[in-house]
Amino acid sequence: MPYRDAVDVMQARADAIAAGRECEVVWLIEHPPLYTAGTSALPEQIIAPRFPVHESGRGGQMTYHGPGQRVAYAMLDLKRREPDLRRYVASLEEWIIRTLAAFNVRGERREERIGVWVRRPEKGEGCEDKIAAIGIRVSRWVTLHGMALNVEPDLTHFAGIVPCGVSEQRYGVTSLADLGIPVSMPEVDMVLRREFEALFGATDYAVGSTENTSPGRIGLRSSLVPSR
Repeated sequence: MPYRDAVDVMQARADAIAAGRECEVVWLIEHPPLYTAGTSALPEQIIAPRFPVHESGRGGQMTYHGPGQRVAYAMLDLKRREPDLRRYVASLEEWIIRTLAAFNVRGERREERIGVWVRRPEKGEGCEDKIAAIGIRVSRWVTLHGMALNVEPDLTHFAGIVPCGVSEQRYGVTSLADLGIPVSMPEVDMVLRREFEALFGATDYAVGSTENTSPGRIGLRSSLVPSR
């Protein structure tokens, strides 16, 4: 899905959720290769822009999106849940960590670095790679954007930027495929849905559209719709 199209539709949906006209929704999508700049991004973090660069409006710095990466955009009404941004980000991290655990990967939080990280002792002492990025925005207490989990993207595409502002040599980027875990996107989506429900509530499911989800229920795009 083109990035700008996704952002425009996401903003419209978030506005409708805040107004009570639409149900919450989580989209599971992929983008063509591109870079996005968060509100804390710096010009020098763009090293060699091989792909289009988009201003995103989300928190965070520079990141890459592309095929083989599962992007999850969550539009949840925190007024009906818990209006606590720190808790929400922690829940997104936990969602990723539980999903990775299902594939025997130990994902970990880092207080000083946003996202989910995997230890890589085979690369050297203290080496860690990021396997999932998190970046959110909140409008009228409805969340936008979300997280990106590296399933099997082309990791060389990250070389065009300083990913998430982390430039130290001992910190890199990885994926499930890079870790030797060959899983399909549908397999990842199945686990994402299961672990989402454990943290956020039951969901309806719709492929490609959320128009037919019932009021008050979350739809995944493919679409997850948390039921209330």
